Amino acid sequence: MSFVAILMGSESDWPVMQAATEILKQLEIEFEVRISSAHRTPEATTSYVVDATDRGCAVFICGAGMAAHLAGAVAAHTLRPVIGVPIDSGPLAGFDALLATVQMPGGIPVATVAVGKAGAKNAGYLAAQMLAVDDADLTGRLAADRQTNQDKIRAQNDRLQAEL
Repeated sequence: MSFVAILMGSESDWPVMQAATEILKQLEIEFEVRISSAHRTPEATTSYVVDATDRGCAVFICGAGMAAHLAGAVAAHTLRPVIGVPIDSGPLAGFDALLATVQMPGGIPVATVAVGKAGAKNAGYLAAQMLAVDDADLTGRLAADRQTNQDKIRAQNDRLQAEL
């Protein structure tokens, strides 16, 4: 069975990256979470990526702040899709992480989402959409989730209109 691997550069990234796990749980997608630094544990990162790919990892989600090279380091060692989540940390509030994540050389793509929790949430959804290409049941769960979100907005609008 395929799964999504979520990697983050340090434990301090967990409050942001947890948003991706919440989406994957909600959509009933198997995942693993690891702390792995592109700089401090480069051999362990490479080893995990190779092992996870061999075990059926279908998509990698990588969160990193400041230096933000984790997604690129992972992408260099796999042909599986990699989604980069820039973490809003450091003096530049994630802008440096965004640029480091999105500026990949041709031939080593990293899909980059928004900075912070919204990006982590969208990384979960994007990974689900990638997996849903060949999974009608997952496509149905995604459609139901989207409908639930639409219904919430309609209910909020109805409440607002009733107050006017």
